[in-house]
Amino acid sequence: MISTFDLFKIGIGPSSSHTVGPMIAAGQFRQRIGDGVARVEVEIYGSLAWTGRGHATDKALCLGLLGQVPDTVDPDAIPGLMASLAADKVIGGGIAFNPAEDIILNLTELLPVHTNGMRFRALDADDGLVAEEIVYSIGGGFVVGGPEGEGAIPVSTAAHPFHSGEELLEVCARTGFTVAEVQLANECGLRPLAEVEARLDAIAAAMFACIDRGMRMDGVLPGGMRVRRRAKAIYDQLEAGRLSNSRAAHEILDWVSLFAIAVNEENAAGGRVVTAPTNGAAGIVPAVLRYARDFCPDWSPERCRDFLLTAAAIGGLIKRRASISGAEVGCQGEVGSAASMAAAGLAALLGANPRQIENAAEIAMEHHLGMTCDPIGGLVQIPCIERNAFGANKAIVAASLALRGDGIHHVSLDAVIETMRQTGADMQTKYKETSLGGLAVNVAAC
Repeated sequence: MISTFDLFKIGIGPSSSHTVGPMIAAGQFRQRIGDGVARVEVEIYGSLAWTGRGHATDKALCLGLLGQVPDTVDPDAIPGLMASLAADKVIGGGIAFNPAEDIILNLTELLPVHTNGMRFRALDADDGLVAEEIVYSIGGGFVVGGPEGEGAIPVSTAAHPFHSGEELLEVCARTGFTVAEVQLANECGLRPLAEVEARLDAIAAAMFACIDRGMRMDGVLPGGMRVRRRAKAIYDQLEAGRLSNSRAAHEILDWVSLFAIAVNEENAAGGRVVTAPTNGAAGIVPAVLRYARDFCPDWSPERCRDFLLTAAAIGGLIKRRASISGAEVGCQGEVGSAASMAAAGLAALLGANPRQIENAAEIAMEHHLGMTCDPIGGLVQIPCIERNAFGANKAIVAASLALRGDGIHHVSLDAVIETMRQTGADMQTKYKETSLGGLAVNVAAC
């Protein structure tokens, strides 16, 4: 099982695997290098190299080596930190680091465990090797190979362990617990109930704050494609139409799309977001949660926690049994996983039983199978921002369909997760967050 708080990490955009993971890995490496180190260099591979500058991997590595961490770094302070590093070429303690030369993009080789590989080297004054470490950023801000583990809840502390959707349903049937109550019991094996609830409330608050900021901001997103922010204009139009006598019946869909777009524009701008389970898909869970808060009569703080706990239970299964990494399985692993989580969370909030929740998660994932990850210009902007709007609306449809049924269905969540894994394995590398295929090569980046 994966902890709720490892699936929902607070960090900065634009990519959890390209920004949050590398920042964590670089910070941990910097903490461990000892005396005799004169210079540090980092070599990155695969998707990190192919889309690294567009996804701000170089910036994330620099910030990590400067001692910044994703959940506390001030996005407004980043330009100053980067300017100082570019001028001084030192990360502290007299250790030299020139981002222009010491970040090496290896475009020809891959490391064995995962495409998102990083090789950190600490060198002495004669460029002799003092220490070397290989770390992988495997999606959602998770890193393996270094000091950070995968965020798993140890079996010894999990009150009700489950390793598949079917096992989760069996636990619910045996205990009489909801999916949220099962996940909560497992979380309480690691930390007190009051802390769990406080952290859940903080995650929801961060999601809503991101939406609010995204709806206020205007201008052009960074990266050179001159993509204009749309969320503020959409918000202004919807607000202006509140008193109109000719409001469209589908207006609620526009609000859901707005919420998702607001988050992912913030992500593209390097703002503070919550991995849910990744930055590239960070708008889907918050948009559906905001839909529940603003439009559903059953909203309460307690049901908000149920939403997040249920979503995390489903997200943990997907990560363990397949992947949430676009570089590993394409966008089906990011947007598809987020939609599955959001559908399950909304179904739970609206009173679904465990089998209906499992059905909602399955429906949402099934209808994202095969989605490629082909960002234009290596930026998390086109088609990523709009994909979150569609993923959020599809999640609501999935939850609604499941609630109209009795939970009995032909395709199980386990089967669709395995299908996603197999589809990702069969998918050509150029369609997996490399910007070497699909829209990335058929649409000009400028």
